[in-house]
Amino acid sequence: MRIPLSWLREYVDLPAGTTGRDVQAKLIAAGLEVETVEQLGADLTGPLVVGQVLTIEELEGFKKPIRFCTVDVGQANGTGEPQEIVCGARNFAVGDKVVVVLPGAVLPGDFKIAARKTYGKVSHGMICSSDELGMGEDTSGGIIVLPPEYEPGTDAIELLELVDEVLDIAVTPDRGYCLSLRGVAREAATAYGLPLRDPALLDVPAPNSYGYQVQVADPVGCDRFTARTVTGLDPHARSPIWMQRRLQKAGMRPVSLTVDITNYVMLELGTPLHAYDRARVDGPIAVRRAEPGEKLTTLDGVQRVLDPEDLVIADNRGPIGLAGVMGGAETEIADVAAETPQDMAAGTTEVVIEAAHFDPVTIARASRRHKLSSEASRRFERGVDPNATAAAAQRTVDLLVLLAGGTAEAGVTEILAPRGPRTITLRADHPDRVAGVVYGRETVVRRLQEVGCDVYGADDLTVTVPSWRPDLTDPNDLAEEVIRLEGYENLPATLPQPPSGRGLTERQRLHRRVGRALAGAGYVEVLNYPFLGEEVFDQFGMAPDDPRRTVVTLANPLSDAEPALRTTLLPGLFTALRRNDGRGEHDLALFETGLVFRPSGEEPAAVRLPVDRRPTDEEIAALDAALPRQPRHAAVVLAGAREQDGWWGPGRPATWADAIEAGRAVAREAGVELIVRQDQRAPFHPGRCAALLAVVDGEEIRVGSAGEIHPRVIKALALPERTCAMEIELDRLQGAGAVPAPRVSAFPVATQDVALVVDDSVAAGDVEAALRSGAGELLESLRLFDVFTGEQLGEGRKSLAYALRFRAADRTLTAEEASAARDAAVAAAVERTGAVLRGA
Repeated sequence: MRIPLSWLREYVDLPAGTTGRDVQAKLIAAGLEVETVEQLGADLTGPLVVGQVLTIEELEGFKKPIRFCTVDVGQANGTGEPQEIVCGARNFAVGDKVVVVLPGAVLPGDFKIAARKTYGKVSHGMICSSDELGMGEDTSGGIIVLPPEYEPGTDAIELLELVDEVLDIAVTPDRGYCLSLRGVAREAATAYGLPLRDPALLDVPAPNSYGYQVQVADPVGCDRFTARTVTGLDPHARSPIWMQRRLQKAGMRPVSLTVDITNYVMLELGTPLHAYDRARVDGPIAVRRAEPGEKLTTLDGVQRVLDPEDLVIADNRGPIGLAGVMGGAETEIADVAAETPQDMAAGTTEVVIEAAHFDPVTIARASRRHKLSSEASRRFERGVDPNATAAAAQRTVDLLVLLAGGTAEAGVTEILAPRGPRTITLRADHPDRVAGVVYGRETVVRRLQEVGCDVYGADDLTVTVPSWRPDLTDPNDLAEEVIRLEGYENLPATLPQPPSGRGLTERQRLHRRVGRALAGAGYVEVLNYPFLGEEVFDQFGMAPDDPRRTVVTLANPLSDAEPALRTTLLPGLFTALRRNDGRGEHDLALFETGLVFRPSGEEPAAVRLPVDRRPTDEEIAALDAALPRQPRHAAVVLAGAREQDGWWGPGRPATWADAIEAGRAVAREAGVELIVRQDQRAPFHPGRCAALLAVVDGEEIRVGSAGEIHPRVIKALALPERTCAMEIELDRLQGAGAVPAPRVSAFPVATQDVALVVDDSVAAGDVEAALRSGAGELLESLRLFDVFTGEQLGEGRKSLAYALRFRAADRTLTAEEASAARDAAVAAAVERTGAVLRGA
C-alpha cells in the first residue's frame, strides 16, 4: 500500500518538519512493514509553469510531425512575451492549457533544460508529458492538457503536487485495515499520540423503502449491501488534478471520473465499491451464487465460466459482476470525451453505487479459482470494515455530486444480516504474563482503546472488538496489540528455562552421528524438497508392484510436476548430482538424511480438528493414525573420481564398493555390523547391486541397498557414467544394535592372516560370517585385504585373504590361543562354504 505523506496529513496533524523517514520509523516500531520512502520531485527544480498555447505551426520536411508553438507563460519568463517551443506531440490544440518547463529548470533524472536549436528553430523550453515529470503512466498518449481554469504562469510544481513523500507499506494478511489511508492514519495517530480525523465519520441518511431494489439470496456470502443512486451526471466531467495525482501516487491509474472516485474512496476508507451504469442494469440487483454453466465477461474483456461456489451480482439477464473481485463489461461505466452528439448520448448519466461486505473466504477462493486478483479482492480477502459501507457509499455520492454535477436520489437501500458485536474476555494481567513485563491495567485499557476497542471491567476485562479488526479473535491477539504499541524493542531479552532431564532422543543422536560420519568421509550434505513426480519410478525401472510406487499425493502441491511425497531419497540426490555435474563439478560425493513417506493404503481418513478448543487426545490419536509411516533414511550418490591424481600417485574413480562402504560407515554409527549380499533392485545395475542386511532379534532384515546405477537409468536421468548410490533406513539400524562405548585395552593384539580358496559363486560375506562364528569371543576384528584369481588356483576359483585380530580383555593371549582361534575360524569356513586353506 502506497501512502502519500501529503494525503496522510489530512487525517493526522503530524508535527511540523516531520519527514517520511520519521513516519516510517514510527510505523515500523508499531509493527508495520514500511519497506521504502519514495522521495517524489526531490531532483526537480523550476521554473515549471502553466502555459496557454497561442499558435501552432506545422514544420514540414522531417521524418515525423513537428510543431513550432508559441505559448503564453505569463510573467514566468521574466518578459511576459510568448515562449517559442518545438514539440512533437499532437494531442493539444491552440487555446489549450499545458505544462511548460523553462530554460534553467531540471527535470527528474537530472535532465537539464536549456534553449537549443532543433528542426531549424530555437526551442526555449519544453511542453511536458506525465512521464517526463515523473508522474507515472501517461494515459493521454502525449503531453498534459490541463483544465481551462488555470492561469498562465501558475506554478505547476505546486499545482501537480510533484513534490511529496510516499511510504510503501507491505501489508500483512492480518492487517487488511492498513490497505487504506484511514487505517494507516489510525496507526500514525496512535504512534504520535495525536487525534485522528476519521474520514468515515459522515452524516449518512437512514435506509428507506424507495431506494434501488436489491435482493440478497446468500446472507452468508454477503451480510451487508448498500446501494445509492446518482442521476444527472456529466459524462464528460474530468477527474480533478488533485484526485488524479493522489491516485497516481498510490499506484493506481486514473481512468474516468466515476471510476476514479470509487478507487479514491476505496483507498481512503478501505471499502471497495463498484458503480453500475443504471441504464444498463435490467431490473433489481441480486446477490447470489452462480448457477452451473453461467458465464460472465469481466471488465478485463475475458469471458469466464462461473463455478457454483462463486458469489455473483446479477440482474434479470444474469451475472453482471463477480462479487468482490471484478465487475462485468455489460454494465461498465461509459465516460466519453465530447466529440460528437453521438458521443454525448453514449456517456453514463445515472449510476448505481454498490458498497457491500462479502465473506473473505468466498472472495479469496473465487479470486484464486479464476486467477483474477484485483484491488477489491485483495481487501475483501483480508477483511473489510462491514460498518463502513454506508459511509463509503455516502462519500462516493458526495464526490459525484461535487465533481460530476450529479443529483443524489433520496432512496437509500441497505440490507443487513444480523450481526452482534464481537467480545473477548481478557484478564487485565494477561499481556503482562505473555510479555514478561508489568504493564498494568491502565496501560492495557488505554492501548486497547487506542486500537478502537471498548473495554469494561476491572480484573476481568470485557473487550468489544472494532469492526475493522477481524483479526482480533482471542486474548493473545489483544495482548499482541498492547505489546506492539508499547514497543517490541522494550521487551527484555530473557532465555527460557528448559526443564531438566530432556535432550536429544536416541533417534536424533543417531541422525547427527550419521551426518558427521558421512561428512568426515568426504561427502557433502544436500537438502532437497520432499516431492517427486511419479514418472521417476518408470525411469528407475521399478516393477509395477514395487511398494515404493505407493505414494501420498498432495491436494495442493507446490508444483504440478511433483505432486507426491517421496518414498526414497534417491530422486532428489540424482537431481542435485545432475545439476552440479552440469555446472562443471564432475567429482561428486553427496549425501542426504531425511524422512520418506511410506503409506500402506489402509490409513483411515484424516479428521478435521476443531479450532474453537483444544483437540482431545482421541482426536489427536485419530489424526496420527491417518499419517503414513515416515521412516528416516540416509543416502549417498557418487560420481567421478573418489581419489584425485597427484604427485603421490594415480587416483581412482568412485565405484560400487565406495557406496557399500558408505553403508557400513552409517551402520557403525548405530553399532551394527552389516551383512552384504548380492542383489537385484531398481535402480541399480543387476550385477553390481548389494543388499545391506542387519540381524534383529536373531533374524536377518533388509535395511538398505547399494551399488552402481543401471545404465538405462543413467541415460534416462542424464546422470554421469558409472554413478553409484546407497540408501539405508536409519530407524531399522537403530533397533538392530547398540553403540559400544570406546575402550582401550591394556593387552596386546594377536594378528593372524588366512587365505581361503573358494568357488567364484561363494560370496565373500558368507566366508566372513563363517570365520566370525568359528573364531569366537576372542575375535576383535576381521578385514578382507586381498582377492586373487589366477591359473594356479584353477578356473572358477578365487582366493580371499583375511586379517584376523584377536585380543582378550583380561590377559595377553598366547600364540597357542591365537592359533587355536584362527584354526576354529578356518574350520567353520571350510565346513560352511567348502573353502580350502591356501598353501595347505
